[in-house]
Amino acid sequence: MEKEEEKRKEKYESYVIVHNIAKRHNVGTLARSATAFGVTEFILVGKRDFNAFGSHGSTSHLRFRHFHTLSLAHSFLKERDCDICGVEITDNAIAVNEHPFTKSTAFLLGNEGTGLSDKECEICDFFIYIPHYGGGTASLNVTVAASIVLHHYGVWAGFAERSREGNKFLVAEKPANQMKRNFCTETAETIAEERKVKKENAANGFFNEEAASSNLLDALFDS
Repeated sequence: MEKEEEKRKEKYESYVIVHNIAKRHNVGTLARSATAFGVTEFILVGKRDFNAFGSHGSTSHLRFRHFHTLSLAHSFLKERDCDICGVEITDNAIAVNEHPFTKSTAFLLGNEGTGLSDKECEICDFFIYIPHYGGGTASLNVTVAASIVLHHYGVWAGFAERSREGNKFLVAEKPANQMKRNFCTETAETIAEERKVKKENAANGFFNEEAASSNLLDALFDS
C-alpha cells in the first residue's frame, strides 16, 4: 500500500482546462484553487488574457499554457498520456468521491449556465459529478466545483500535504522576475507545437474547428 502511494506521488499530474467560462473573474479564483491543490498547468483555450482578480497572487506560482482550439489542447494532453475528465452530470458520470481516476488527468469544467458543450464533451474520456445532499441549488459555482474535484484528485494521487505555520499553509517564494499575470504568453515552442499538431489534425480530419475558430476567440469568457 505504501509503495503504491509513493508511486502516485511521483507519477501523477493534474491539469485544469479553461474554455468558455461565462464570468472572467472566475479564472483568478480558479487559479488560486489550482495552486492550493497541486495543479501542474492551467490550460487556457481561446483568448490568452484573463482577469486575475481573486487569485491573491497565486498566478505567479502557476504554469499557464495556451491553445487556440480544443483539438490542440486535446492533442497536447494525449501526447502526455493524460485523461481528460469532464465535470458534468451525464448519464454515465461517476461520483467524484468514488475516485474513478487511473492516471494523470485534466479537468474540463462547463460554463456556469449551460454546462459542457457537445464539442467539449467530445474530447472527454469520462465524466464525474459532485453529489449534492441538500435541495437548495441545482449546481455549484465553477470555482467551488473545481476545488472539490481537485481536492479529491489530490487525495487519490497521494499528493504531499503542504507544510503549515500557525493557522496558514506556507507559501512558496515568488518566482524571480514574475510580474502580475493576467495574460498567457505564447512561447516559440508552443507556437511550433501548435502548428505541427494543427497540420496533423487537418490531414486526419480530426476535430476540424476551422469553421468556428474565427468566432471562438471572441466568444470566450463572454457573459
